[in-house]
Amino acid sequence: QLQLVESGGGLVQPGGSLRLSCAASGFTLDYYAIGWFRQAPGKEREGVSCISTSGGSTNYADSVKGRFTISRDNAKNTVYLQMNSLKPEDTAVYYCAADYSDYKGLLYEYDYWGQGTQVTVSS
Repeated sequence: QLQLVESGGGLVQPGGSLRLSCAASGFTLDYYAIGWFRQAPGKEREGVSCISTSGGSTNYADSVKGRFTISRDNAKNTVYLQMNSLKPEDTAVYYCAADYSDYKGLLYEYDYWGQGTQVTVSS
């Protein structure tokens, strides 16, 4: 069974940091482009960041550039999203997604999705 599991979410104060993890089971991420998306209450899903299979290509939403960093460790079958200088507007459920392609971008549907992890930025 193909499964993506996100972890690392939680409550953090503004200016703080979190690192989200996206672990795959039932398949290897080596051949999959990965994207991180988020959805806040009452808002549409937003693409946050994505990474190619090799990790050589990445992209970020303008709202997180310079603050978030996506990376992958194919040996651990895991992709990460390091989030620094968090703001209250970063509060959302964060999802990782995998697509059987080298690079997918932030504007397209992915093949597989995780269940999400809640990130809350509040003082």
